[in-house]
Amino acid sequence: MVVNRKCKAVILDRDGVINRSIVKKGKPFAPRELKKFIFLPKVKKSINILKKKYKIFIVTNQPDINNKLLSKESLKQMNDKIKNILKISEIYTCPHTESQNCKCRKPKIGLIKKIFKNNNIIINDSFMIGDRKKDIDCGLKAGLKTIFIDRNYREKKPENYHFKFNNLYQASIYINKF
Repeated sequence: MVVNRKCKAVILDRDGVINRSIVKKGKPFAPRELKKFIFLPKVKKSINILKKKYKIFIVTNQPDINNKLLSKESLKQMNDKIKNILKISEIYTCPHTESQNCKCRKPKIGLIKKIFKNNNIIINDSFMIGDRKKDIDCGLKAGLKTIFIDRNYREKKPENYHFKFNNLYQASIYINKF
């Protein structure tokens, strides 16, 4: 019998946390083509720090797929870039729009529950890192410690979170102390 050992996790939002968001009039948008998918500074170093103690996952809302603004092939290319460069193999994507009211779109926790179920996660010792209110709300609903990366977008910011940093590198240094 194989025993699935419990592990700690860091669940990352994608756009604005590991790669640059396309910011228009203060609002963040996901890149729609590979050439605009650019990793933020020190992201690879940050991921390597986190991997020492945590299993890493990405959970991302990508409604541009259902809105026909992002092709599945372009999304695959971006995911392949993440897998090849950052060595993160588990990327969970919600392709639905807000109006579709699915269970997997953050701030709902459908994809987080899937991660918990498939990976035997120690929830109390795990983190959710995001740059938007919906990421933080999702992490809180799931019982995770939350880290808000404040990019100063012109939108409502989360009011409740556990920690706040300017970037993933600062957050990774802090998390590594646990």
